[in-house]
Amino acid sequence: MKIYHNLSEFIKLDNAVVTIGTFDGVHFGHQKIIKQLVQRAKADGGESVILTFFPHPRMIIDPENQDLKMINTINEKAEILKSLGVDHLIITPFTRDFSNQLPEDYIKHTLVNNIGTKHIIIGYDHRFGKDRLGNLSDLKAAGLHYGFTVEEIMEQDIHDVAVSSTKIRQALLAGDVNLAADYLGRPFSILGKVIKGDKIGRTIGFPTANLFVEETYKLIPSDGIYAVTVEMSLQSEVQSPESENKTTNAPKLATPDSGLQTFKGMAYIGQRPTINGMTRNIEVNIFDFNQEIYGQDIKMNFLKFLRHDVKFTGLEALTVQLQKDKEATLNYFKTLN
Repeated sequence: MKIYHNLSEFIKLDNAVVTIGTFDGVHFGHQKIIKQLVQRAKADGGESVILTFFPHPRMIIDPENQDLKMINTINEKAEILKSLGVDHLIITPFTRDFSNQLPEDYIKHTLVNNIGTKHIIIGYDHRFGKDRLGNLSDLKAAGLHYGFTVEEIMEQDIHDVAVSSTKIRQALLAGDVNLAADYLGRPFSILGKVIKGDKIGRTIGFPTANLFVEETYKLIPSDGIYAVTVEMSLQSEVQSPESENKTTNAPKLATPDSGLQTFKGMAYIGQRPTINGMTRNIEVNIFDFNQEIYGQDIKMNFLKFLRHDVKFTGLEALTVQLQKDKEATLNYFKTLN
């Protein structure tokens, strides 16, 4: 899949089969549209194109509202779309100027002149252009003029897949990672870099990798303890602790070609009230693992919520509970075999 970070980077196609959306989570409903897109492109001898936006339009149109968090970072979304067989992903910077385009200008300049759209697959309620005035009827009328066809995802088809990004966010904020996984068709995951912590976990027999998530807009589930799997590429070069906070714009997900390995573990999200912590941490105790991985990018898949975060009387009481948590986690993994 080719990725473009601006329409100006994209070379107009002869036969582009297009769909448009933010696709946060790339959940079952999104996957239905994307599979339809890929199949139609192959049947027509064309190429599949997804036009998405970053930042999320709501972040620009309503900048005072900082509560909106994304299920996927833009890099995570790109990796998922790649796995679904999409040919081209255009990540359009969403700005005030872009949102103020008249619907007819958006169709002419973006869909026709820049992309070369010959067929577009879109939801029945899709809106676009200034004040979201453009609709499906406008697309169909423009298609007759510019020579592209429009395929509507019917209301019943979308409602049959009773899922939305909002429902997934609500589930995650409640700690219900199982429900989120049902909607997503895969476990919810967090990708981040391992950074140095205060190493208190080592002193009580539960060393943890502290995860730094660069993207502040990434949704983090409810505080608590979770059964997780951890994926990392141990063959890749691990950075020194001094360079651990340096970041890149490239997608970070490891691939099987880069020596991807998976481990079981239990994760903690919270402010560590037992030691009067002041910041929200994301930590993971990786089972049967003792390598130094500072600077390593890891992916954490959330499988089961175990308990809420609580304040204990001291480290001894916390250690006793962590041992119980580990036993509960191991028992959970046994049920998967």
